Amino acid sequence: MREFTLTCIMLIGMFTILLAQNKTFPTPQIEFNPEYYICYRASEPLEIDGEFDEDDWQKAVRTKYFVDIEGSLKPRPRFWTYVKMLWDDYYLYIAAEIQEPHLWATIEERDAKIYEDNAFEVFIDPDGDTHEYYELEINAFGTFWDLFLTKPYRDGGRMISAWDIYGLKTGIAMNGTINDPSDIDSRWRVELAIPWDVLGEATTQQSPPQEGDFWRINFFRVIWPLEPKGGKYDKFRNRQTGKPAPPLYAVWSPHGLINAHYPELWGYVFFSELMAGEGVVDFELPESEKIKWTLRQVYYQEKEYFLNHNNYTANITDLAIKNQHNYQIQLEATMSLFESAIIDTSSGFTWHIRQDGLVWKSQNEY
Repeated sequence: MREFTLTCIMLIGMFTILLAQNKTFPTPQIEFNPEYYICYRASEPLEIDGEFDEDDWQKAVRTKYFVDIEGSLKPRPRFWTYVKMLWDDYYLYIAAEIQEPHLWATIEERDAKIYEDNAFEVFIDPDGDTHEYYELEINAFGTFWDLFLTKPYRDGGRMISAWDIYGLKTGIAMNGTINDPSDIDSRWRVELAIPWDVLGEATTQQSPPQEGDFWRINFFRVIWPLEPKGGKYDKFRNRQTGKPAPPLYAVWSPHGLINAHYPELWGYVFFSELMAGEGVVDFELPESEKIKWTLRQVYYQEKEYFLNHNNYTANITDLAIKNQHNYQIQLEATMSLFESAIIDTSSGFTWHIRQDGLVWKSQNEY
């Protein structure tokens, strides 16, 4: 009996060690339900001054208030943020209203790490393949950082800071006094006009878009905890280490984990030829997006399998796939590569995903 007990204890201990050694790939911990926005046309060119008081902006519908980047896993941000969008033949227009009782900025050099200040950020992946996407960060001084990502960092992506949004127009307006902790401020506003010529540089999508096109876009707000010090603001710091407390991230479409570079979780922006205020268009998630999300589950599971076995698997039963639509999933793999596919009979295309997360489609052959 004693030997049996000792054996059981040893087995439990070994099992506990194995569980502790199991490696996990960062995966969203919320249900797939990105936000969407109908982007209507502007009736005339907009003045980019941060005020966005034109009739077109008044008619444009605002997004929902931003939530924590982890979504329902965390409380709502203390201060609200929302965005409006419009477009014409030349620009994508973005207007952000940002509640902020402590207006603060320090960075005045372009292409510096703007996220080290309180910042507003825009991420754009026109064709939704999660590769070759754009990022723009801006602080309350109007200092910005425009950069290009070859693919997410999780997939070995590179950040190209030398890439510029030529022709970008920016406007900042503030209700309050910046960098003055002696008073309570109200908000700051960001207005952007991003040229379609630049947004079309790395996409298969038409730029400017056509009626019915949709792009993957998300908006982030970086919020550093602050404290007054010597008549200025300083980041709130740990009293023992002196290190700043981590920032909070408020977003339009949540990710379910703390990482901005998950393009598959960004919101859907659907473009309409209607002028703002002249009608209402609705958006229904296409079947292709449900297929792509199922393939993304294969990707997450394959990446985790690789972490634990040092190879990919061609056996779909090795993977815990959330396939709620019961798609027929095809899977091929070698030690260091994999490709998964789902045939979409309704559209005549087959959708694919591979080990670096790229999603693409091919024409079905009959």
